[in-house]
Amino acid sequence: MDVTHEHIVWWLESVGGNRAGQLAHRTSIRAFYGWAFASGRVYENPSQERSLRSSARPLAPAWEAEIRSFRTYLRGIGRSEATVSLYRERLRRFAADHASAGPFEITLDDLVEWMARATWSAEYRRGNRATLRVFYQWAVDSGRTPDSPARRLPVVKAGQVRPRPVQDDEYESALRRARDSDRLALRLAAEVGLRRAEVATVHSRDITGTPGEWTLLVHGKGDKERLLPLPESIARSLRLLPEGYAFPGQINGHVSPRYLGKRISALLPTGVTMHALRHRFATRAHEHAGDILLVQQMLGHASPATTQRYVLVSDARLRSLVEAVSQ
Repeated sequence: MDVTHEHIVWWLESVGGNRAGQLAHRTSIRAFYGWAFASGRVYENPSQERSLRSSARPLAPAWEAEIRSFRTYLRGIGRSEATVSLYRERLRRFAADHASAGPFEITLDDLVEWMARATWSAEYRRGNRATLRVFYQWAVDSGRTPDSPARRLPVVKAGQVRPRPVQDDEYESALRRARDSDRLALRLAAEVGLRRAEVATVHSRDITGTPGEWTLLVHGKGDKERLLPLPESIARSLRLLPEGYAFPGQINGHVSPRYLGKRISALLPTGVTMHALRHRFATRAHEHAGDILLVQQMLGHASPATTQRYVLVSDARLRSLVEAVSQ
């Protein structure tokens, strides 16, 4: 009889023993079947976890409880709701893919194997790595486990990302088809350079100034804040809204960034996301200012190297530069 993943799970449950013994058994089985698969002795590795993401089944109670506690911790240290939701989503995805193991039975091999998925972009892989490291360091600090399996996760290099700004005709078409609230979200992303989570959390109390000199306090990534000047027409639209969040919803009063992103992306061509509007802002801002550090400040990036990945230099500008130098 061929050994299946279910057989392995059943056997591990039946042998009992303490946590260290369970981990030793599991590690040995994984090593054996990893070798057998790599050497062609079996056509499928039964020790690998089966993804449950397509299933409606809830997570194991141990995972649910720890993710809930971790979420409380993140809120307790002042992380934004956007950050809390993102971490929770990533952890739930990992937990669903490791249903047979508890959160503190996970090994470095489990993490590396999960991170090695060929279909992931470098940025997506980097985000998952960061989440796992924060989660397991919290587990160590709170006495839930003596060591973090994520501590030795290899560093993921940033990928080569080509800027993908929304084209002017695509943007204008989206504005024409959008309802009022979506039109405002489009403009905040494309004309002020906000991320979807920053758009989702725009609040009436964050708008200050006087006519012609309106300013928006932006609640950025990593709980960093920055002040941005607002175009008069956008400020006027925001100030006409009722007090509170500009985009009301169920996440502590505001819309979910993910839901907002899907809604705005639906107005753009297939395959183009809301984030491409931010690329549009970066590209146009650089064309006008010619100052990457100024664009970096506007976007709220920690490094100009990140900002450069948002700015698309047109062929016409490159050709014009070459012609000017050659004269």
